[in-house]
Amino acid sequence: MSSANETTADSRSPARANGTFCPQTQRKFVLVAAILASALGFIDGSILAIAMPALRVDLGASLAQAQWISNAYALTLSALILAGGAAGDRFGLRRAFVTGIALFIAASLACAVAPDPAILIAFRAIQGVGAAIMVPGSLAIIAKAYPKKERGRAIGIWAAASALTTALGPVLGGFVLSTFGNGVWRAIFAINLPLGLISIYLLLAKVPADKPTEKRSLDLGGAALATLAFGLLAYGLTAMNAEGGGMLSSPAIIAGVVLLFVFIFYEFRQRDPMINLGLFRIRAFAGANLATFFLYFALSANLFYLPMLLIAGWRLSEAEVGFIFLPLSASIALLSGPVGHWSDRIGPRFPIASGSMVVAVAFAGLAMLTHFGIHKFWTGTFPLMALMGLGMAQVVSPLSTAVMTSVEDKDTGAASGINNAVSRVGGLIAVAAMGSLAAWVYAGMASNAPGIPGFGEPPASGLAANLDAARVAASDSAFAAVAAITTLLCVLSSLTAWLTVPGQASPWPRQSNDSRG
Repeated sequence: MSSANETTADSRSPARANGTFCPQTQRKFVLVAAILASALGFIDGSILAIAMPALRVDLGASLAQAQWISNAYALTLSALILAGGAAGDRFGLRRAFVTGIALFIAASLACAVAPDPAILIAFRAIQGVGAAIMVPGSLAIIAKAYPKKERGRAIGIWAAASALTTALGPVLGGFVLSTFGNGVWRAIFAINLPLGLISIYLLLAKVPADKPTEKRSLDLGGAALATLAFGLLAYGLTAMNAEGGGMLSSPAIIAGVVLLFVFIFYEFRQRDPMINLGLFRIRAFAGANLATFFLYFALSANLFYLPMLLIAGWRLSEAEVGFIFLPLSASIALLSGPVGHWSDRIGPRFPIASGSMVVAVAFAGLAMLTHFGIHKFWTGTFPLMALMGLGMAQVVSPLSTAVMTSVEDKDTGAASGINNAVSRVGGLIAVAAMGSLAAWVYAGMASNAPGIPGFGEPPASGLAANLDAARVAASDSAFAAVAAITTLLCVLSSLTAWLTVPGQASPWPRQSNDSRG
């Protein structure tokens, strides 16, 4: 009897009447939990780049191992994020979201106590699985908890808070690393525990359970094939710089490409595929995603290897280097709204193409700066990173618009998810491929200076002055090569957008559903 009464009351509740699962008084807990969960991924990713030199010293990690500490996480996240989003529909958003957060913080604790690089890499992969469920869940649960008339404001608060954590995380993390020494990198992972537990408590104690919206099967076969394909590609590209691993790179890359084609064939034959590949027949959609791949490849490569150069190569403090992430986050937070309105008026083509070209100019400046050995951080590197931030702010919102408005309304969720995955795959391949390029250039430059540490590895105290000068020059040349290649990729992103993305305002309404972080 009580169950029937509860069902009747539930069906008449204001939350159900507004098409949401959450009463108004409890929605704030959903928003806080989503912000905290998003902060986990944002803080973890941005600070890790600053902490990588210290981590390498503390664990004795090689450049290839450093790449995999980043890529193990990126691999499982990029390959499984679409399946993770579908899990929320299949099992209920709250249940899936809590599961993702719990897995993420459990793996984070294991990362914090990892005794060697291999163990850290393994748990970073598990952390990526948790993030693949958690990341899409943070935005989706807000959208499901708030009625349409309140949803935009809630997502705006979530986006602003996410931008704030992304901006302040590296600055605070750099200060802590500079103050307490190399071993404190473990705290980067340990801080996830209190944030995650608070988020889980709010979701379980303050937020009602939602009902699953779909009973479609999860495409676990597609997820496994994608993981293997991208994993082999990343392994092959990384092996090029690993000592004695070059002979393994070609077979791994070939096997990865073959598996990628197998994955595409498999997805076409699935009734409920992880990726709706038919969307790529749409010229604007395919072009916007190709531009995304080029641009986020370039961005990820520079944000991963530039801190290595500055900290290990130029011997700047982590506290100082932490500021290079600030202009990017601040620019996106402040300018995405106005740029979005501009894109609505003239179409997304020009903002994407011109913004990508601005990023290209910034990376070209970094290439020139390092090529000529100009070690000016506040008057050289930082202004160029600020210029890059302005260019990215000009791209992010219009790029989401181009992706979302190129498809029918019923496909916007799938389109957003695919674009999110494409950006992460770009980052995965970038860290693997550009690390090999940097290592190759560095080895060539350092061939006459035996005994110096590898690229991105802080030197031991007492290194002879001539060897240290050779090490710095080799580091500059290695990063200059990375910056030059990524400059060309930004130009390709600009040209791709100009040739494929519509130039006039689209008849479809603009939506924003970007949650790359």
